[in-house]
Amino acid sequence: MGAQLRVYRRRIRATKSTAKITRAMELIATTRITKAQRAAEAAGPYAREITRAVSALASRVSDHPLLTEAENPTRAAVLVITSDKGLAGAFSSNVLKEADSLAQLLKEQGKEVVTYMVGRKGMAAYKFRDRKVEDQWEGITERPTYAHAQEIGTALMERFAQDTSEGGVDEIHVVSTEFVSMLTQRASATRALPLEVEEVDEAELEAAHGGQALPLYEFEPSAEEALDRLLPQYVTNRIYFALLESAASQQASRRAAMKAATDNAEELAKNLTRLANQARQAEITNEISEIVGGADALSAASAGSE
Repeated sequence: MGAQLRVYRRRIRATKSTAKITRAMELIATTRITKAQRAAEAAGPYAREITRAVSALASRVSDHPLLTEAENPTRAAVLVITSDKGLAGAFSSNVLKEADSLAQLLKEQGKEVVTYMVGRKGMAAYKFRDRKVEDQWEGITERPTYAHAQEIGTALMERFAQDTSEGGVDEIHVVSTEFVSMLTQRASATRALPLEVEEVDEAELEAAHGGQALPLYEFEPSAEEALDRLLPQYVTNRIYFALLESAASQQASRRAAMKAATDNAEELAKNLTRLANQARQAEITNEISEIVGGADALSAASAGSE
């Protein structure tokens, strides 16, 4: 009985120590979420304005190679943004599942998938499954910078500019995690190039621009030349914004996972304490029974001798 009680006490100490660690990691993730959210919010206005400018240019140019879909696309690049560290729940696995779904869809359409990976977790998963990765970036997912996005965007744009017979790609897709709220993060896939033109009605346009007329632009030099310079920046900005949202989502997922781990550890410690108390009570009862039994034996021996 004493050995069992020692086991319970040892497990209680270990569980409480784990709860302290997970609680500290939860607090760290909470502070990092705020920084990541601020970075994403700061990048938002530029992302919206460059999108408006590209939309205005796209309305003037109809045959630009970055806007025109290939007649028979055969190869697509997929950028997958995961995390470098674990203890974030299903953050990376959800992104990888979305990437697998997209890859399956592209293969059904007769397209070869060329994967670009961001994050050690995604690389480890692909290496374990013996899947090929064209290029990879590690150590940037928690604090991404615009320089990181430029490096990734340049690699993708170079492949997009090449002919498919020389190893180029016809499409560029980005699979990342959208930061919806502190409690909700959603893995999603979007096509960065060629640009997808979405049709909206007049009411939606008025609501988007505050009831004002759409701005009229005059382009100098030509709209084609302006688009040549603006589209690479647009793609880089899309990647940068995806990296920022992914960083915020990663910290939110880690915070939720560490909070759940802390709650579970505290509940387990309570259950173990209850079991230890029961074992201690049983041990005390057994000791009392032995004392009473010994006293009865001595009384019976004394009575017999008389």
